[in-house]
Amino acid sequence: MSETARRWIGFLAMCIGMFMAILDIQVVATSLPRIGAALSVGEDGLSWIQTAYLILEIVAIPLTGFLTRALSLRWLFAGSTLMFVLASLGCAVSGNFDQLIVFRALQGFSGGALIPAVFTSVFVIFPRQAQPLATVLAGGFAMIAPTLGPALGGYLTQVYTWHSIFLINILPGLLVCAVVTRFVRAGQPDLGELHKIDYITVVLAAAFLASLMLLLKEAPKLSWSGVEVHALEVVCAITLTATIHQCLTRPHPFVHLRKFGDRAFATGAILSFVTGLGLYGGTYLLPVFLGYVRHHNPLEIGEIVIIAGAAQLIATPVTALVEPRTSPKWLGLFGFALFGAGLIANGFMEPTTDFAGLFWPQVLRGVAVMLCILPATRYALDNWAPDELADASALFNLMRNMGGAIGIALVDTVLQQRTPDHVQHIVDKLQAGDRATAVFVGLPAGPFHGQSLGPIDDITKAIVKPLVERAALTQSFNDAWLLTGGIFALALLVFLLAPKNVSAHRP
Repeated sequence: MSETARRWIGFLAMCIGMFMAILDIQVVATSLPRIGAALSVGEDGLSWIQTAYLILEIVAIPLTGFLTRALSLRWLFAGSTLMFVLASLGCAVSGNFDQLIVFRALQGFSGGALIPAVFTSVFVIFPRQAQPLATVLAGGFAMIAPTLGPALGGYLTQVYTWHSIFLINILPGLLVCAVVTRFVRAGQPDLGELHKIDYITVVLAAAFLASLMLLLKEAPKLSWSGVEVHALEVVCAITLTATIHQCLTRPHPFVHLRKFGDRAFATGAILSFVTGLGLYGGTYLLPVFLGYVRHHNPLEIGEIVIIAGAAQLIATPVTALVEPRTSPKWLGLFGFALFGAGLIANGFMEPTTDFAGLFWPQVLRGVAVMLCILPATRYALDNWAPDELADASALFNLMRNMGGAIGIALVDTVLQQRTPDHVQHIVDKLQAGDRATAVFVGLPAGPFHGQSLGPIDDITKAIVKPLVERAALTQSFNDAWLLTGGIFALALLVFLLAPKNVSAHRP
């Protein structure tokens, strides 16, 4: 077999491994309500299934460069894939929520190494003339995963069980390990690189992220007061301060925070953070709405949320053609405005909103994804010297995942905190005889004439209660969509401060 054939076979296996890691977020999203029911997890706990994955993925991304030099691309990818397989098996056999979260975190850590390693391999494995084709192939796998994920996850969960969405990783993962070990020959291990890793900062960063997520979820329930909240605030502040200090003073920092001193990079990193917030926040919100408000099964959820992925897949080639010919400022303005419009359009749902009402907002967001990612990437990564690019890329991707983790925590907090207020408001409006509220809730409009209804008997209360709770939850979802859309609207101001020349001030 020729050396060229070996390269492509090994690279294709790596693309499949990356595909699995990206797919995992999507297949799990559509199955969240079913997993919650199986493990007796309330709506307030479901977000941890995704957040645990993202937090450890954030930790893994900056380590990829160190580990690639220490283990070589071959053994890093094979080892990470094997860990991903074992973690997937652990998720599948988890008997309770705590076990599932532990294995999801291990999935996130191992999956976090796979994605940047694939794009690193483009430049390490192939000669320059083959790199464009390899990039297109890797990008194709990255685009197809979000498109297939929702429907695949829904189908597997509905036809089999939720365990199957994790079991599908086992056989492909083992094959990827075997093929990468056999065919990838890039670099030699240098275990001395392991001594350069700032392990203290790794622990501090993980502690900061975990305490921040807990703070965002728990503090609003306690009105941001009490010993528990203040303890979390102290831990969060101390670990953040210590992490920043370590990153600014160590010769081989865990994260190269000084890159933020570059104006173009800072612009791209902020945009990447906001993009992650919208992408992962939306990926979490829609399946949960369809499961808990519309009571759809996982397959039905997958068939609805696949629209965004399909729109993204269709729009990507057009965006790729337009992007080199357009200023990142104007392309980004259009993309963020379009994505924000898709979020805000979802902010006016009713308890009966279904496929038709969710179609166009998903199309807007799907079309806008690459219009957001490509300008941010150009701001952040264009024109860095080769020896600086890997560190800049790691920090840039870290920002997107951090935005995703914070976005999920933020919208989940809105759902938990706003729903009781909406319940009380709806009850008051119904008691006052408000017809529009009655129609929104799903009650017959006849008895509502704008006058107080007077005392309500217990049987009527029991009948009306689930309708009121469903309507209140819908309004909370609307609050979360509008909040996320508002953040995208604010992000448009970032373009006013962006440098006119992407490479301005770039060393």
